[in-house]
Amino acid sequence: MSIRIEPVPYLLHFRFAAGTSRGILHEKKIWILRLTDTENPGVCAYGECGPLAGLSVDDIPDFEVQLQEVCQLFNQLDLEVFPFNLPMIVQQVVPEHLPSVRFGLETALYDYLNGSRRMIFPNAFAAGKQGIQINGLIWMGEKEFMLKQIEDKLQQGYTTIKIKVGAIDFEQECEILRFIRSRFSPEKITLRVDANGAFSAEDVHDKLEKLSAFKLHSIEQPVKAGQTQLMQQIAMESPVPVALDEELIGLPAYMQKFNLLKAIQPPYIILKPSLLGGFQQCREWIEIADRLHIGWWITSALESNIGLNAIAQFTGSFPAQMPQGLGTGQLYHNNFPSPLTIRNGYLHYEEAEKWDFSPL
Repeated sequence: MSIRIEPVPYLLHFRFAAGTSRGILHEKKIWILRLTDTENPGVCAYGECGPLAGLSVDDIPDFEVQLQEVCQLFNQLDLEVFPFNLPMIVQQVVPEHLPSVRFGLETALYDYLNGSRRMIFPNAFAAGKQGIQINGLIWMGEKEFMLKQIEDKLQQGYTTIKIKVGAIDFEQECEILRFIRSRFSPEKITLRVDANGAFSAEDVHDKLEKLSAFKLHSIEQPVKAGQTQLMQQIAMESPVPVALDEELIGLPAYMQKFNLLKAIQPPYIILKPSLLGGFQQCREWIEIADRLHIGWWITSALESNIGLNAIAQFTGSFPAQMPQGLGTGQLYHNNFPSPLTIRNGYLHYEEAEKWDFSPL
C-alpha cells in the first residue's frame, strides 16, 4: 500500500494557567501523525498523540524516539488497511506501553479510510445533525478565578458543571460549592467534582462526608490510583458516587479491566481514549461496564481539536448518555481551527466551518 505516516511536533499554549492537583499547566507538547498517500498526493489524514506529564503511561524520556520507530515500522511494512484489520494493525505495530500513539495511529487510519475528511466515525454528530451534551469544566485556581469561570459557564447554558478540587484549601473549595448550591438546586445544575487522586486514605472519608452536603452527581478519583482495596471500600461507603478515572490507566488486557471493575464495583468509570490506548480499548471498558451495570462517560484529555474531534465522533457512535467531558477545545490560543463549536452546553460539528492545518 502507498500510505506513509510522519510525526509532526506541535506545542499547544494554554489561554491561562491551568491548575490541577499535579501542578500548573502552561503548555502541552503533542505530535500530529500526518498520513499521506503517495499514489494520491492530495490525500492527507491526521491523528494526534501526546502524553500527559505525570499521568500517561507513555510519559517517558525517549517518547519521541519510540514514536519515530513506530512510524518507521509502519512505513516499512507497507500494510493494506481495511476496517476489519485496523485494530489488529494498531495493536501489532504500536507497543501497549504507548497508548497515546495507539490512539493517534487509530485516528489517522480511520480518517484515511473515511476519505481523509476528518470523518473518523460517520454518525449523526459527525454529520452535524446532532449535538453532544457536555459538562462545563472549571479549573483550579484562586477562588475569584473559579467563581468567574462558573458564572461564564452558567451564562453559556451549561446544566452540568465539573469542578477540579484538591489544589487550593479544601474549605475554600467547599465555599465555592456552597455558593453554587445557594443559587442553583440539584434539579437546575448538576455538579461533578474531580479530585485527581488528591485525597489521602486518612482524610478521604471525612472530605467525602462534607462534600455530600452539596448534592454532587459524582467525584472522580478521590484517592491515587493503585489502591484497589481502599478504592473498593470508598466506592462502597462513599455518600458521593465515585467515578474511576486514573484507576483505568495501564490496563490493556481484557481480564485486567474486568477484574478491576468486578473488585471495586464503582458507580461510574471515565474513559479517555488517548490515555487508555485508543477506541478499541474503550470499547472493551464499555462492554465490561455495561455487563456489570456500571455507568460511564467519555472525556478528552487536553488534546488539540484533532484528537478532540476523533473522541467526540467516537462518543457520538453510542446512544445518548449523560453529559460528556468534551469541552476542552477552547483551552488553547493556538488550537487548530475546526468545525467543533459549543452552543448552550452542547458540542456540535458545524460542517460549514473548515479545518485549518496551516500551523503545521
